[in-house]
Amino acid sequence: MSDKRQDYISWDEYFMGVAKLSALRSKDPNTQVGACIVSRDNKILSMGYNGFPIGCSDDELPWAREGEELDRKYVYTVHSELNAILNYRGGSLDGAKLYVTLFPCNECAKAIIQVGIRELIYADDKYANSVSVLASKRMLDMAGVRYYAYHTTGREISMKL
Repeated sequence: MSDKRQDYISWDEYFMGVAKLSALRSKDPNTQVGACIVSRDNKILSMGYNGFPIGCSDDELPWAREGEELDRKYVYTVHSELNAILNYRGGSLDGAKLYVTLFPCNECAKAIIQVGIRELIYADDKYANSVSVLASKRMLDMAGVRYYAYHTTGREISMKL
């Protein structure tokens, strides 16, 4: 048996890299999030990143995190996971996997469950104790969606995120 180093990246490294690259498309100055949906046989089905809906100006809507509710980004932003789901034009996502750079909120969890995604791999869970993420995990558990943290291997391409 050989101790030869693997000269290629794993599927998890590859698809998380695609999610991280997608995140770089986001114009959000604070939190860039990317997602990549993959079929059971490791084919990329769709990608997405957080941003405003098509036709809504990135220059006219606010990117602020504080202030009056209508002056903050939260009521306008489409999350990367939902964008990836909405971008998919191929039919069913039943049994697919989702790679995402930030653990999904409760609203995205609803969409993930509804479209039949069965596995979720996330890079960061920095809001783990928020009501939104706790609710998300409760629903994902109830629906039988498996989720786990992506563990950095050190072989990834370095990207600012």
